[in-house]
Amino acid sequence: MTCPGPSPGEARLAAAMTAAQGGDPRAYRILLRDCVPVIAATARAQGVPAPALDDVVQETLLTLHRVRASYDPARPFLPWLRALAQRRSIDHLRRSARRSAEVHAPTAVDSAVDPAPLPSERIARHDRQSLLTRAIEALPPAQKLAVELLVLGERSLAEAAAGTGRSKVSLKVNLHRAIGALRNTLSDREGEEPGLRSGRI
Repeated sequence: MTCPGPSPGEARLAAAMTAAQGGDPRAYRILLRDCVPVIAATARAQGVPAPALDDVVQETLLTLHRVRASYDPARPFLPWLRALAQRRSIDHLRRSARRSAEVHAPTAVDSAVDPAPLPSERIARHDRQSLLTRAIEALPPAQKLAVELLVLGERSLAEAAAGTGRSKVSLKVNLHRAIGALRNTLSDREGEEPGLRSGRI
């Protein structure tokens, strides 16, 4: 029994994303357009109300733009996109809940729990960031360069290739190797680092 291949929609979006990673502006415009209904449907399923859908869609597209270089073409695109949309939806719902609580219970401010991170949470966050920084510094030079340009610097493959003289294929391969190495390093130390799930840093 053979496994079914990707759906036409999945294959089309994955191909557009791969082309966009390679610096094709037309493919990128088509990708963003075709992602909108998928993001909106995901946000509705998460409970985002209709008036807020446009905001969540825009926030998700901005996130896609920031992390586009970390998408692995060997993996399905739609689950990756839906994961981004779910996170932005949850962020929106949490913000809305906080605003609603502030509006409907203004006198409860004095007795409310301080929303700022506790000292222990700030220390843990700092420790995770320090661990990630050290892990990036320990990467082989080519992998470290790919992370610095494509993820931290948010450059496209075309921009990074033009600036370094390296091929797009080389940069992409080194990025995916780096993400795998960082994921393994961080999972060995503290359980999988949330920022590296689904290819994010």
